[in-house]
Amino acid sequence: MDMNTLTQFSFYFGAASMLCASIFFFFERGEVAAKWRTSVTVAGLVTFIAFFHYLTMRDSSVWAASAPNYDDLTSLRYVDWLVTVPLQIVEFYLILKVVGKVSSSVFWQLLVASVVMLVGGFLGETVDDFELIGFIIGMVGWAGVVYLIFAGGAAKASVEGKNAAVQSAFNSMKLIVLVGWAIYPIGYVIGNLVTVTDGIQAMNVIYNFADLINKAAFGLVIWAAAKSDS
Repeated sequence: MDMNTLTQFSFYFGAASMLCASIFFFFERGEVAAKWRTSVTVAGLVTFIAFFHYLTMRDSSVWAASAPNYDDLTSLRYVDWLVTVPLQIVEFYLILKVVGKVSSSVFWQLLVASVVMLVGGFLGETVDDFELIGFIIGMVGWAGVVYLIFAGGAAKASVEGKNAAVQSAFNSMKLIVLVGWAIYPIGYVIGNLVTVTDGIQAMNVIYNFADLINKAAFGLVIWAAAKSDS
């Protein structure tokens, strides 16, 4: 299988997986306790929005490195992330709300850090000679999110809640952000900072793989916690 075929397959597989995950979450929202339904619904929205964007991104005229409108792919991908990543930040806030009071400042801190991460990445991929600076800005934003959920206000709210299902979900979500979100910088480096054969295609395969983990698996963690607490 050549790299072009693998890349196209990853887009088709990503679209199908996001659709299946969305249908699953929307059907399952009625099977969990009322306090968890919003969280499961948001999980379905995240994957459905991703499915919608993958329908367009799977077209080889968009993702191929030689495509005249390749920049459209970057825009589509970051539009997707600028919608779905904040929704995932909402998920952190919602599951903490399940167990009691949590300051709205926790949400805003996480949101600001995630936006810094995304804006840095977008500028790095679209502005000439800004690749390294954009990468550094994005990594600072990601480090901010990691700090907040491991040692900041979000982490403290999780511990104080003393709900086993919430703590289990929160710990799994922390690992996804720490490990799963770390996959994106690998793709960024391959596609923007080093010279690699078929680097653009490799970057897109890595991004698509990361999306599956960070959207579908993220939602499954929330669904599992909701089922165990229902």
